[in-house]
Amino acid sequence: MPFIVDLTSGNVEKEHRSAGHFGGSILGLRLMAERTPAGLDPYDPRALLYVAAGTLGGTAAPGLAKAVFLAKSPLTGVAGETHALGPFAAGLRGAGAKALAVAGRAERLSYLLVQGGEVSLHDAAGLRGLGTAATTDALRAVHGQAAHVAAIGPAGENLVRYASVVTDHAYAAGRYGIGAVFGAKNLKAIVCAGDAPAEVADPEAVARLAAYYRDALTTNPLAALQAGLPGFAGWVGEPPAPGYASVRNFSVSGASGLRVPEARDYDGRAVATTGACPGCPNDCLKVYAPPGAAERRSGGLGQEAFLSLGWNLGIDDLDAVLGANALCNDLGLDPVSLGGTLAFAMECAERGLLPGGPAFGDAAALPGLIRDVAARTGAMGDLLAEGAARAAARLGPGAAPYAMTVKGAELPCFDPRIQPGIGLGYAIAPGGPRYDALEHDLDFDPVAGLAYSFGEARRIGAEPAPVAELDAERGRRSARLLRLWSGLDALNLCVFASSPTRPLTIDRLTALVTAVHGAEFTLDDLLAAGQARLDAMRAYAAREAGGPDELPARMHDEPVTEGPHRGAVLDRASFGRARDAFYEELGWD
Repeated sequence: MPFIVDLTSGNVEKEHRSAGHFGGSILGLRLMAERTPAGLDPYDPRALLYVAAGTLGGTAAPGLAKAVFLAKSPLTGVAGETHALGPFAAGLRGAGAKALAVAGRAERLSYLLVQGGEVSLHDAAGLRGLGTAATTDALRAVHGQAAHVAAIGPAGENLVRYASVVTDHAYAAGRYGIGAVFGAKNLKAIVCAGDAPAEVADPEAVARLAAYYRDALTTNPLAALQAGLPGFAGWVGEPPAPGYASVRNFSVSGASGLRVPEARDYDGRAVATTGACPGCPNDCLKVYAPPGAAERRSGGLGQEAFLSLGWNLGIDDLDAVLGANALCNDLGLDPVSLGGTLAFAMECAERGLLPGGPAFGDAAALPGLIRDVAARTGAMGDLLAEGAARAAARLGPGAAPYAMTVKGAELPCFDPRIQPGIGLGYAIAPGGPRYDALEHDLDFDPVAGLAYSFGEARRIGAEPAPVAELDAERGRRSARLLRLWSGLDALNLCVFASSPTRPLTIDRLTALVTAVHGAEFTLDDLLAAGQARLDAMRAYAAREAGGPDELPARMHDEPVTEGPHRGAVLDRASFGRARDAFYEELGWD
């Protein structure tokens, strides 16, 4: 099924094998395990890069717009899996490919063209140093304005360890440094030209599910929030309670003194608010940028951007955050890891551990810092391009407590002290911490949670529980939720459309897969795919001696100081018992 591409020789072959759970990340993990030796540096030419829509991604239907990007992560040293929303998966399918497995290193900067079911390698020397938007423009000028492009910017070329890949101007595959793997392979972009529709076994059933989903947008509160303006990534209204979000590198767990924008603050800043994902009416990934930004089309706004580039840095200026996010995407930087690394540097500077380092709250310095990191300019830019964990190792043991990382990857900005299930997911997920790998504990609180989702969660054994409760059952419940969402990741199904909290309930998810693929698909099949993906990622992490399943000490030692969650902290013994139960539920030792 996948195209096997050797950039060193230019050879391309198509390997015919089982799709491996519909050709998503499970197949990519199998290829990585089979085709690469243990201990291989992520930048070694023999390292494998896997990009896939699979047999489901890219179908014009709700929740099926994702493409997976997978490689050994330069940040964590284990399997780094990240997903891009938007139209790229449909573009890959339209060009005649479901998956690419790329090895080798091109002699000069190059790009891959997928067209008419063929893959070819082309010179990209003239694109060196360009941002992702200008790269996309240049390649569309050659291959047509309808071409779909996954590109890296200067950060990927300069091997910044958390460099991202950005698709079609605004839609990033952001985490774990996959853009740096592109750069190490001298691969500037993947271009897809063609408009062949993805195959659908039962178009009428897909149409019925799409019609249901459109109707559900008015009744499902999270879907309505995603579809409306400014969208679920556009933080507005009352500030979250202390302990919910990271403030100043998770060091402030009381009143932050920071402002949340109002809806009117987004006026004049929208670039595109509809049509991101073909076939999905939810429009949850919107594009915003300040009016004066040099490149506004790169402002695809993920839910974490406002926290990672804002509150985590002590900044609440909306234009500063939106501008920083657009700049990150254009230069090809993951906003989450960048925000975590800058916050680490700011706290170290504040404590006298990094003389001349950046300061919390300095919004004016943010664009220059981002450019320095992307270019590895000077000692500071080069240090921070390594990520917080490696920067801490360079600065000495005194800096280690302020690197908010797990397995070398910076934590998402939702604080686990009041949501221990999220903390378990951050610590144990074998690819590293991801906020969209596990549902929020708050959603299943018996009092404050989303009651309409409780029945769905019960179907996989996740009963409602008080938000801060940390015991063995929390571990089992969190493992079951992780298994469900791992199944969604394995099949390239969108977590922002799916059970337990969104309109694609379990029965509708399984009906959708059945309708597209043409063979009966059940909840047991979905959970089996989730378990298989987790097992493969954990086996790869064990093979590569990946980092421990532990959170930063701050989460265990520094409780929330104010507000309704005052005193919340992850007791070490309780966390250990919950972690053991998590392992037991997944069959791990």
